[in-house]
Amino acid sequence: MAGPETARGVDVPDGPCPGAAETPSLAPWSDRKGTAVRDAYDLYIDGTWVKSSTDDRIPVIDPSTGEQVATTAAASTEDVTKAVDAAAEAFRDGRWSRIPPADRARVLLRVADLIEERLMDLSKVESIDAGKPIKLTSNFDVPFGADNVRFFGGAARLLEGKAAGEYSPDHLSYLRRDPLGVIAAICPWNYPFQIEVWKIFPAMAAGNTVVMKPAKETPLSAFELAELCAEAGLPPGVLNVVTGRGAEIGEPLITHPAVRMVCLTGDTETGKLVMRAAAEGVKRLHLELGGKAPFIVFDDADLEAAIRGAVAGAYINCGQDCTAATRAYVQEPLYEDFVAGVADLARELNVGPTLDPATDMGPLITMAQREGVHGFVERARKSGATIVTGGEFSSRPDTEHGSYYEPTVITDVTQDAEVVQREIFGPVLVTLPFREDEDAIAMSNDVVYGLSSSVWTRDIYRALDASRRLEFGNTWINEHIPIVSEMPHGGVKQSGFGKDMSMYALEDFTTVRHVMADITGRADKSWHGAVMGGAQE
Repeated sequence: MAGPETARGVDVPDGPCPGAAETPSLAPWSDRKGTAVRDAYDLYIDGTWVKSSTDDRIPVIDPSTGEQVATTAAASTEDVTKAVDAAAEAFRDGRWSRIPPADRARVLLRVADLIEERLMDLSKVESIDAGKPIKLTSNFDVPFGADNVRFFGGAARLLEGKAAGEYSPDHLSYLRRDPLGVIAAICPWNYPFQIEVWKIFPAMAAGNTVVMKPAKETPLSAFELAELCAEAGLPPGVLNVVTGRGAEIGEPLITHPAVRMVCLTGDTETGKLVMRAAAEGVKRLHLELGGKAPFIVFDDADLEAAIRGAVAGAYINCGQDCTAATRAYVQEPLYEDFVAGVADLARELNVGPTLDPATDMGPLITMAQREGVHGFVERARKSGATIVTGGEFSSRPDTEHGSYYEPTVITDVTQDAEVVQREIFGPVLVTLPFREDEDAIAMSNDVVYGLSSSVWTRDIYRALDASRRLEFGNTWINEHIPIVSEMPHGGVKQSGFGKDMSMYALEDFTTVRHVMADITGRADKSWHGAVMGGAQE
């Protein structure tokens, strides 16, 4: 679910504590009287609020209204160093990495409890911060985040190496799964709360310490998570949060010698920059990058189900989702009815303010993102594409000040068109007809991305054959978008590598070590003759 941001160098997506420093912690939740956001946030390092070494502040804008709701500190290289050093010390002294897994699990499970207790407050924070409809944040983002945390809390007690054995006559061998050390977690703006959970909780469940950099557009949930973790008993230094511009603090974070692994959700170009920066230190990487998900409708599909699935899958979170349905390939007998049905249903979506419970689709994250999406649509229009519906800024009531865009359906494009090949990251569904099954598979695979896909058919053999041949990390059958904590999420090709969620994610944040012990008790080992023995006859 990547959120793109571009820039120079290693520009990454901007995306009650003991001993509080000059900036106090948030007031107790019970005293906040429904106010989800405070005016100003500083850095969170080693369990305390810390002033940045610069006076620079970054505005936090509500995409729904265009108004500033808060400011955050703009960290410097010096601040990043402080955060990484705090995480490194917390790892070295074993306050977290060497406690029993059951004790780590207890803290993480308490975090899950706190998230569930404060669901609506956290949902409001997420909606205000990221421009997401309150019914999405309160029904999916926050409760699913709590479920993710609960899964990793339990999984912390299940992480193990493999059984011991004598693989040579004189030795016992066994494997350990150990934490890596300091993890740099770089998070996007499209699903800030949820993806922050995906990055930091498997890392912490495995015993690592973390420095998290949220997107500069959506930093608020990172601070909420840090405070919930502290309240649940997480030791100082295990989770640190630095906010700032990716071009300024991305490279210092990635290249710090104490950082052992970098995990990123972002666009593919940012992923390439992170890989280059991490290469010098031979850092481990976990990258969830861009996507361009195909939505294949075969001629025997349930047409109504496919239409509804396409609208839900294309316009969730205003299309700012790397797994969103972006390319609908529809077999010719159903094509015209599918396009008409999707366009009709898309027009019925309620586009409006994020805190209105009736809103189906909120704004794009920024005005710049809206301009970028509109640029894709306009270039397609000028190239001969048909804009069946949408293709314009929203003029509906209460949308005049936010970065709203109408749900859009495009037809009459070719496979090599920009809107088919590139990630738009907005509420735009491109539809193309196909004749033979093989055509749909070939066109679906004909992009650089490989994150998610779906097939729609009543024929289980047809579905299984398509899922086998599609080059994507995830394939849904007669569905598009749902995910579960127990199953991995991640891509292939230029959509990256590594898995979020599931035990695979937990294992990604560990290193496998081999321990071999002599079991003979002899000073003269059987193999010593190869070095110290007499000449061979």
